Amino acid sequence: MDLRPAAADLLAVFDREMREHARPDGPGVRVERTADVVRQVGSADDWNGVVWSAPDLDAARADAAIAAQVAHCAAHGYGSFEWKLYAHDRPADLGDRLRAAGFVPEEPETLLVAPVAELATDVTLPEGVRLLTVRDEAGAALMSRVHERAFGDDGERLRRQLVARLREDPEHIVAVVALADGEPVSSARMELYPGTGFAGLWGGGTVEEWRGRGLYRALVAFRARIAAARGFRYLQVDATENSRPILQRLGFTALGTTTPYVYRPSA
Repeated sequence: MDLRPAAADLLAVFDREMREHARPDGPGVRVERTADVVRQVGSADDWNGVVWSAPDLDAARADAAIAAQVAHCAAHGYGSFEWKLYAHDRPADLGDRLRAAGFVPEEPETLLVAPVAELATDVTLPEGVRLLTVRDEAGAALMSRVHERAFGDDGERLRRQLVARLREDPEHIVAVVALADGEPVSSARMELYPGTGFAGLWGGGTVEEWRGRGLYRALVAFRARIAAARGFRYLQVDATENSRPILQRLGFTALGTTTPYVYRPSA
């Protein structure tokens, strides 16, 4: 993917701040650095995986780094371990090498970034809908219900993660639920990364019967307004093909793709 100079510069900032110099994204996790990779590790409920690999990684070093991550996963008993591969990572056949080592690729997503100052922050909601900022276990349960209905996944892990985060590190997460006559119909969260210019948008989902009514856009605007108030310069999203066009219309720029390569020792 050929990028214009401004977009290439933005990708370089993202790589440096959010990947090479990654910080733990919550309590109870840590970031570990080796010569060739940066990874985050924590408990079984946390996200464990590689967030950055050296831009000059060659074939021999790549195979050694992959083998080291497999050994690390086995030693710590993780149920799964992810290598977050970006399209511009090297060597060019890194994905093939990960597959050969037992990592399984999931659906690729588009890395999108927007300057917060250029995004709309006016929240427009359908009649009868209100937003609830999630601050406790009851709110986390509402988000879990939306997740299950919107994505068809078990929302229990999300609920546990959110409850723990609200209890231990509430300053760096924003979670919101849209309620229609008291029923949760859409939800999303935002991770605030201190020491960087970035905040990340995650988990935006709307139940099927409420899609196409502007809730996704409203939740983006709601979070953009908070990010601006707290002094963050950029919003970042790993977008599915469903949300990518919406975000690009809102002013986000595509900087490439990212593919989760997941290693499961029991698989």
